Amino acid sequence: MKKQICIVGSGTSGLQLAYALREDFQVTVIHSTSPEKIRSGRVMSTQVHFGPTLSRETSFHMPKWHDTEPLKCVRVTIGNQKLFTGMLQEDALSVDQRLYYATCMEDLASKGVTFQEQKVDNENVESLVEHYDLVVDCTGKSGPLFSFPSIEELSPFDVPQRKCIVGYFTGVTQHKPLGINVTVLPEIGEMFEIPAKTEKGSVTILFIMAVPHKELDTFKTIKDSTAFNKQMKKAVEEFFPDIHERLNPKEFSLIDDRAFLQVAIKPVIRHPYMSFNDKLVIGCGDSVFLNDPITGQGSNLSSYCAEQLYETLVDFKHDKWDEKLGLSYWNRIKTYVAEVTQWTNAMTQPLPQHVVNTLLEGVRNQEQADAVAEWFAFPPSAHKAFFQTSKT
Repeated sequence: MKKQICIVGSGTSGLQLAYALREDFQVTVIHSTSPEKIRSGRVMSTQVHFGPTLSRETSFHMPKWHDTEPLKCVRVTIGNQKLFTGMLQEDALSVDQRLYYATCMEDLASKGVTFQEQKVDNENVESLVEHYDLVVDCTGKSGPLFSFPSIEELSPFDVPQRKCIVGYFTGVTQHKPLGINVTVLPEIGEMFEIPAKTEKGSVTILFIMAVPHKELDTFKTIKDSTAFNKQMKKAVEEFFPDIHERLNPKEFSLIDDRAFLQVAIKPVIRHPYMSFNDKLVIGCGDSVFLNDPITGQGSNLSSYCAEQLYETLVDFKHDKWDEKLGLSYWNRIKTYVAEVTQWTNAMTQPLPQHVVNTLLEGVRNQEQADAVAEWFAFPPSAHKAFFQTSKT
C-alpha cells in the first residue's frame, strides 16, 4: 500500500512536490483557495522561473507554456548608467502565478491527486499529522504551520529590508530580446522590469523594491488600483527614465483592479524538519526558507527544495519516516540554501567594492556580463562572486 502524504499549500513548492510524488505515493493537497478564486484574485508575487526550474518542471511533466516568449537576458543599470546586457545560458519564463497555480491545480486533480479546500489551524493540524504518514508544510509566506526553529546565522534581520511594490501593466514597450531589466538606485532601492504571461496576454511587471523611509517608499497610503497606477507612473517618470521613454501614457494601466501588491517581508530561514506529536513533519519552500525577493529566488529555491525532498522520500520509500529522513533532506539542501540566503542578504546591503568592480567589468567584457546574468539562474556562482572572490 502506498504511503500517504499531505501537502499543505498550493504554491510553487506544494504543486511541484505533488507532481513529483504522485506516482510513488498517495498525495493529498490541502489548499485554502479554489482555482477559480485564484484566477480572479490578487496577484501574489513576481516570478521568474530560470532554466534549472523549467527543467525540473519538464521532468515532473508539468504544464507547458508554448505560446509564451522566453526571457533570454538580464540588463543591468546603476543609477542612470546602463551597464550591460548579460545573456542567460538557458531561457527563463515568467507566468502570472494566478494562471500558473490554477492551471496546475486543475491538471493535478485530473491526474488523480486529491485536493481538499480548507483552512488549516491549530485545531485540525493535529488530526492531519495523525492521519497521514507525512505532513509537508508548503504554506509559503503565510506559514509556517509548525514551530520549525530559526537558524540565527542565516536570519540576521529584525525588520524587512525592502518594501515590495508590484504591478502588472500594459502600455510599456519591451526591449528585445525579452529579458529582466534591473535598475539599482544606490541607498534608495531597485526596480525589476519583467515581461510576463497572463490570462489577458503579455504584460510588463514593474517591481519596485524600496528601502524603507527613502525616496522610493511613496506607496504606503495607496489602497486602490487607480491611485496605484498614478503613483507608479509618477515614480517611473522621476526615477526610471529608460522605462519612462518606453511608456505609452494612453495605454499605461494595471491589467485589472487586483493586479497590484504591496508587502514587506522579514527574511527568516528555519530548520526544515521537526517532531510533532512524536511524528516527523517537514517544511519546504517559503514556509521555512523565506528570503528577501531581491534576487528572485523564491520560486526557484522552492522548486529546488521540492525536487530534493522528492528524491529523499523515494530513497526512504520503504523505511521508517523519522528524524533520519529529515536530516537526510536537510543535508541535501543546506549548502544551497545557505548560499542563496547569504547572497540575497548581501544584495539588500550596499554592494562591496569588489562586486561593483565585477559589474563594471561586465561593461567591457561580454563573458563577465553573461556570468553576472547567470547569478540569478545558478546562485552558487553569485555566492562565489560575493564571498569567495572577496577572500582571494
